[in-house]
Amino acid sequence: MRYLTDRKRAEGKGASHTGTEHHWHMTVSSVALAFLVPTFLIIFGGALGGTREEVLATFARPFPAILTGLTLLVGMMHFKNGAKMMIEDYWQGTMRKALIMLVVGLSWTIAATGLYALARIAL
Repeated sequence: MRYLTDRKRAEGKGASHTGTEHHWHMTVSSVALAFLVPTFLIIFGGALGGTREEVLATFARPFPAILTGLTLLVGMMHFKNGAKMMIEDYWQGTMRKALIMLVVGLSWTIAATGLYALARIAL
């Protein structure tokens, strides 16, 4: 008797052989964002309307800084994976490669810029 889960039986199926893995990554990142984004919005909403020093003091604390960094990283990776899959579905040839490079570069640039700004505030 073979003890394979449904996920193991589905791995490697499909045209690109990565559909299950992509779906799994998107599901995990969307569940993470479902918890991260509302918590981030509560913290951000509390800091909204404060003076510059109050806002810097809020995001200099460890929990808001870590939460902001995680929200930024998970959000950009979710964007990158979703946009890449959409481009692979609707574009072909050289334009597909160029758009994928643009999306990946844009997501990493936004994440790096945001983390750099956050590190300057927190340190």
